[in-house]
Amino acid sequence: MGGQPAFHLFRFPIHIRPGFLMFMVLVVFIHPNEFGFWLAGSAAVLTLLHELGHAFAARGTGAEAEISLDFLAGYASFVPVRALRRWERAGISVAGPAVQIGVGVLALSLMGASPLDHALSDTAAIEAIRWTGPVMGLFNLVPVLPLDGGNIAMAGLDVFLPGRARKPMLVFSVVLTISAAVWLFTQPRYQGLAYFVIFPLIVQLQMLSSTRAVKPSRRINAGAEGEARAWAADDVSMMPAGLVPSPWYRAYQQLRAGEPEVARAVLLADLTSDEPPDWWPPDTAPRETLATLVHLLPRPLPHGRPYSELALVRVLQRVGLHDDAVRYGAEAFGVTRTSAMALMVAQSSAVLHDPDTALAWLGAGIQAGNDLDSIADGMDRLPDFDELRHDDRFRRLRAGLDET
Repeated sequence: MGGQPAFHLFRFPIHIRPGFLMFMVLVVFIHPNEFGFWLAGSAAVLTLLHELGHAFAARGTGAEAEISLDFLAGYASFVPVRALRRWERAGISVAGPAVQIGVGVLALSLMGASPLDHALSDTAAIEAIRWTGPVMGLFNLVPVLPLDGGNIAMAGLDVFLPGRARKPMLVFSVVLTISAAVWLFTQPRYQGLAYFVIFPLIVQLQMLSSTRAVKPSRRINAGAEGEARAWAADDVSMMPAGLVPSPWYRAYQQLRAGEPEVARAVLLADLTSDEPPDWWPPDTAPRETLATLVHLLPRPLPHGRPYSELALVRVLQRVGLHDDAVRYGAEAFGVTRTSAMALMVAQSSAVLHDPDTALAWLGAGIQAGNDLDSIADGMDRLPDFDELRHDDRFRRLRAGLDET
């Protein structure tokens, strides 16, 4: 998903970015004493354990995961094999801070110290582990984005606002973070903690500002024009030589004739065909018609010719079945690893407000390497990736494409 790992741990690839090493050096520079070395060391270990918590939880759903350690943060990326339920996404989020807090409390208990109460007899090691273990773990559970607590809260809010929870969660996060920063700066005893609030606030504002519309500039060729004409006017005379109307249009004709079983057979026959495709996807078909045709297909959705699988994922996206698109696309990618399919799964994951999964699928598409131009074009123009464009991981992936 993201370059050559530094090493593997429990079969998870571990990436160490230059920013992570710079952060360790900065900690020691700020605290050039025993406490600084303990703080840097315990931060490194507990951050890694935190991300291992996420990675093991993701693996529990069948996903492949890897870990990256970067400046001020670590993150676990994973590629799911199916659409994740809300409680599974929340569970993956809570697993990281739970491990961080648990290990920190255990270490402090073995050292005879209280997890949260400072004592005059505390050593530099105890103080460092307290800050990087239970204190930072609890801080990560505050219900604001981009912290784990924010992702947990957003999964809960999604129950009441399905597919629409991200924006109100962001607004709430910004308001709460600004309020906390103002209060901390007015308290001499806690002014030092206020600087920890600035980092999530910057990320939140970047996320909110990523609202520009990116209009598609898809090239409309003769096949696309012919397919569009068929749907708009029942006129197939504009189909160029060598191409026929899509099986979705032919199935729609059968459905109008009162033959739903024949319509279903047309779609299934195309999926199981081993002939080269000779049609253009139904990009201009009415969504209601496509939804009716999708309903005709058996469950689980059948697999077959890769081109037809891509078209089916695109149809699922058109009708708003993004959970099905992620699940079906992931299954198809497991058989035929194409950049185009990974891009589409990443797109639906982004629509479902699952940035880690979307980024992991973009990485998988780049790694597949068979259509990097489509990955670059999709990352540049698709509005579904607007909220990811603030993310440094997204920027690194896109910059890496320019270097290939």
